[in-house]
Amino acid sequence: MSSYSHARWLFLRLLGLVYFCAFVSLIPQIAGLVGRNGIMPAGASDAALRGVCIGGALLSVVLTAGYVPLLVLPLLWAAYLWLSNACGVFLGYQWDALLLETGLLAVLVAPPVWRDRWRDGAEPPRPAVWLMWWLLFRLMFGSGAVKLASGDPTWRNLTAMTFHYETQPIPNPIAYYAHHLPVAFNKASTAIILAIELGAPLLIIGPRRARLAAAVFLAGLQVVIALTGNYAFFNLLAIALCVWLIDDASWKYVASGLSALLRAVLSPSKDAFRRTYREGRSATDGSPEGGHVRRILSIVAAIVIVPISLLHLTTSLGWLPPGWQFAAVAAEVIAPLRSVNSYGLFAVMTTTRPEITVEGSDDGATWKAYEFTYKPGDLERRPPFVAPHQPRVDWQMWFAALGTYEENVWFQNFCLRLLEGSPDVLGLLARDPFEGRPPRYLRARLFRYRFSGLGEEAWWTREPLGDYSPVLTLANR
Repeated sequence: MSSYSHARWLFLRLLGLVYFCAFVSLIPQIAGLVGRNGIMPAGASDAALRGVCIGGALLSVVLTAGYVPLLVLPLLWAAYLWLSNACGVFLGYQWDALLLETGLLAVLVAPPVWRDRWRDGAEPPRPAVWLMWWLLFRLMFGSGAVKLASGDPTWRNLTAMTFHYETQPIPNPIAYYAHHLPVAFNKASTAIILAIELGAPLLIIGPRRARLAAAVFLAGLQVVIALTGNYAFFNLLAIALCVWLIDDASWKYVASGLSALLRAVLSPSKDAFRRTYREGRSATDGSPEGGHVRRILSIVAAIVIVPISLLHLTTSLGWLPPGWQFAAVAAEVIAPLRSVNSYGLFAVMTTTRPEITVEGSDDGATWKAYEFTYKPGDLERRPPFVAPHQPRVDWQMWFAALGTYEENVWFQNFCLRLLEGSPDVLGLLARDPFEGRPPRYLRARLFRYRFSGLGEEAWWTREPLGDYSPVLTLANR
């Protein structure tokens, strides 16, 4: 039977890095988002909010270094759950949910040791490994299936990627050039994405070579997504889950192959190459599984998680399995933990890019625009590389532009804080045209942004679509 001690070791290091990115990203934003003078005050003190972020970052370093993982992992999960509850809409993204679910499952594979080392070979409970496979399957297959189940024509006629690079929340420079690739190429890439998301997950339950192929396809897709967009820590977290598809014998085979190549370069010897290759092929599958207690806990977790997560998956596809009522009751009970979720990114592709500009005025006649740090604004500003950091307000502005002013309470509060001149909220922006002095009036306008043509001086063009909000003052708030 295959063993996964090396996968566990590498996964926990990558998860520690993901947690570190998530907590560090929040440190400079948390007060402006949900602090006492933030957009949506959470009720906790600013010191407590920052303290949890800093503490989480420090614990992430401890996990990445391999110390006391069985103690550190529950603390990291609890800290991120607390922040998710405190931040509400600002930590409501699918990768936030995925981090909570992955972080909870990681507790099941954590070895009860003081220092976790690669050579120690602590084998995780097999049911916990299967739960990791099931999570990866739901993440990727669900993302592909909802695209077709939604009935969105851009996925069905393979034109989705002709829009995606321009209309995604925060494009980067590579997305600009990808947008200008031939339509036939982008239609082919749409087909490839659907094929990988729907086909590669089915290989997870296959033999070793099938799982390795799934790991290559799924991780490769994440690399491409990361290169052409800014999706916080999502891509790294998805790749960390792909690690579970590579068993110990495969890691040893890769290591042996690299060693053989190095020897062949430094000292060409067919005998040395053959000896190293045989060593890799005859490597054992690692140590036996861990204690009975960990295995029993993994089985109990599976009994709870699988029916609920299956219900989430089938519901997203418009089908309810037999006995779904029981799973629905259990789902409601554990919902506060936010750790069994449904997934499915870009089920409906946005085909245009509305953008909100926020402007202030002292006299109601001359208006000055606030500049956001990362989202499109200044037409000549290059799209940024920002991941794994996630600027939460810039992301929320993308969603707000797809709705109305009345629907977005957080945006109404954001405007109020600008009228009050909140330093914490202004700190989330790149430029305050009033230099800390609040304006008398505020308004939001809507524009349609498009990528400019290749060779043009500006990166964007835009056309006005009208007002997004009424003219606001503290008096009419």
